[in-house]
Amino acid sequence: MELNGISAIVTGGASGLGEATARLLAERGAKVVIADMADDKGTAVAAEIGGAFVHVDVTNTDQVIEACETAKGLGPIRALVNCAGIGWATRTIGKDGQYDSAHDLDVYRKVIEVNLVGTFNCVRIAATAMSTQEALDDNEHGAIVNTASLAAFDGQIGQAAYSSSKGGVVGMTLPVARDLSAVGVRVNTIAPGLIDTPIYGEGDFSEQFKDKLKKDVLFPKRLGYATEFASLAAELLSNSYMNGETIRLDGGARLQPK
Repeated sequence: MELNGISAIVTGGASGLGEATARLLAERGAKVVIADMADDKGTAVAAEIGGAFVHVDVTNTDQVIEACETAKGLGPIRALVNCAGIGWATRTIGKDGQYDSAHDLDVYRKVIEVNLVGTFNCVRIAATAMSTQEALDDNEHGAIVNTASLAAFDGQIGQAAYSSSKGGVVGMTLPVARDLSAVGVRVNTIAPGLIDTPIYGEGDFSEQFKDKLKKDVLFPKRLGYATEFASLAAELLSNSYMNGETIRLDGGARLQPK
């Protein structure tokens, strides 16, 4: 699928993996809608790449629809990359044997709601918009890339909520791809490993922490770059024979329990 001249939505596009992806898609000629809750940063990124910004909570259907309608105004909507998500780290039970110290159920629900339900919400709405566009070769209407995580496979201690949410994204990939084959929309998922994004902060402590993390990476012995995620996302969008697949992007890392 040719990216030049299409419109694309990138959730979480104001920073990190989403920002890198939005910038690369714009370089390839796509008009990108940054769908994010960070208004100032999202507006700035959109202006720099010649796209548009829409304030989007991925669990809010009306806001997701607004992003799709904005994209349609920029060009035929052909692409969605879901990068929005949240993390959390809490053990399943506490150390004192008290019920109140068990994992907060509201927190668990929140992580699932944003990372899993929010991803599906964007998929179902964007795919609906894509299905109304004129067909390309092979009756293709568009492509979707979701973001899971290495935690979907190698979840560490304290990652019950996060791993559950990302495992759900992996689990939906094939059945949703099968559903959307009827309208010529492809679905793939990237499961990134340890990627160097602003989430780790800056300074000496941050660098020491990242040095510790990369011990589980096989090769190259470093954290990944957001641009490497973006490159794979662009390939999954443009390669029309890629469908229903989850790809680990992790340098061969296999995480230990902690």
